[in-house]
Amino acid sequence: MSHTNESMVSEFVLLGLSNSQELQLFFFAIFSIVYVTSILGNVMIIVIIFCDSHLNSPMYFLLSNLSFIDICQSNFATPKMLVDFFVEHKTISFGGCMTQIFLLHSFVGSEMMLLVAMAYDRFIAICKPLHYSTIMNRRLCIIFVSISWAVGILHSVSHLAFTVNLPFCGPNEVDSFFCDLPLVIKLACMDTYGMEIITLTNSGLISLSCFLALLISYTVILITVQHQSSRGSSKALSTLTAHITVVILFFGPCIYFYIWPFSRFSVDKFLSVFYTVCTPLLNPIIYSLRNEDVKSAMWNLQNHHINSWKE
Repeated sequence: MSHTNESMVSEFVLLGLSNSQELQLFFFAIFSIVYVTSILGNVMIIVIIFCDSHLNSPMYFLLSNLSFIDICQSNFATPKMLVDFFVEHKTISFGGCMTQIFLLHSFVGSEMMLLVAMAYDRFIAICKPLHYSTIMNRRLCIIFVSISWAVGILHSVSHLAFTVNLPFCGPNEVDSFFCDLPLVIKLACMDTYGMEIITLTNSGLISLSCFLALLISYTVILITVQHQSSRGSSKALSTLTAHITVVILFFGPCIYFYIWPFSRFSVDKFLSVFYTVCTPLLNPIIYSLRNEDVKSAMWNLQNHHINSWKE
């Protein structure tokens, strides 16, 4: 499917979230706060885990990497979206569009695999506590993180390898605030049914396999927690609640998009906003509010800086 430069569009037009100037100003104010809070929240988690020796455990090592992915995901499209609220003709170059597609699927694929790794960590900690320190060592954690990034990048490259060679000769309007892969594919000057099936299969396989692995892991863990003493299970249940909440919020929009991947409804734009802009903010909020160790480390770090400032 080779094509010449003359037949290929040089840029795409992003239709954004709304044509109303008042709504765009409102969205700018709201999403600016969400974006800044998301970045600061995830940076805060990384700093707290790095500075507090009590959080030097596999779970928090994986959590810090999750926060790093969320920082990356916050930056792949949100800054441009905020700038575009003040631009009448919102465009993105062909290369920029392909870059957004690559980054989004890399980060999402990596986060899915990392959530599975975090579930495995909780499974070992609760179901096999005596072997936890032997199994969940730093080497295995690094392997998990490396595999997460490798799978995410390979998943993204497999999408991009087909998309970048499609003949785009017009129209070039993408009805979103970023280059959403299904919307971009439909702009190709050819029958895209086969591409749509490949895209759905590719994304569906990694999403479904990760979701099933998480579902099985947390089901076994919850059954195990129910048989433990109330004192021992209370902290474990609190941690599990945070993990399960993140999984539901992350995979919920995913499942929706894969049920109707190429049929778009008016609510889809706002689900895309939630998925790309709001989800990275939810992780630090959930883990900070539900995790006593993180809250304790946060207060200790704050008191340390206050005492240092007084001295």
